[in-house]
Amino acid sequence: MKRLIPFIMLLMAAPAHADLTHKLSTSVQLTVDASASQATRLGSTYSVSGNNVSATLGGLTAPSGTAAATMNAGTYSQTTDGSAFSFSETFNSGDAVPTGTTVSSGVVGTLPAFGSVTTTAGGVAGSLGGSIDSAGTMSLTAGGAGTSATGQFVSEITIK
Repeated sequence: MKRLIPFIMLLMAAPAHADLTHKLSTSVQLTVDASASQATRLGSTYSVSGNNVSATLGGLTAPSGTAAATMNAGTYSQTTDGSAFSFSETFNSGDAVPTGTTVSSGVVGTLPAFGSVTTTAGGVAGSLGGSIDSAGTMSLTAGGAGTSATGQFVSEITIK
């Protein structure tokens, strides 16, 4: 009887139920950067400062149409002849509004000549390439400047 008890207990144990899922995936991503430009139009500025100077201040004339603002010069004179003085007048001519810029099929024909322009060259595909065979083996080939090739293999096991 003592020998049957472990055997009977083994038969009474509930069977284990477990779902096992195993997923394998391989991917290749190839990227060629686009060219881009970002332009910022700069405005006109005028400033004047001084010490021991009398002034009829100048300023900026309002821009008209597509032209930038212009400087309106003031008149200045030393307050006390022979005394020390300081004087500073600065003017920065801003960017005019460009005309005739056309956009066709998402491509800007000409870039405006603004005071602040950042341009990035586009990538060159060159020999850029990637492939996956039926066995899941990846092959990546480097391209030219401004390109990237990324290969990924993922193995996922889920037990519920």
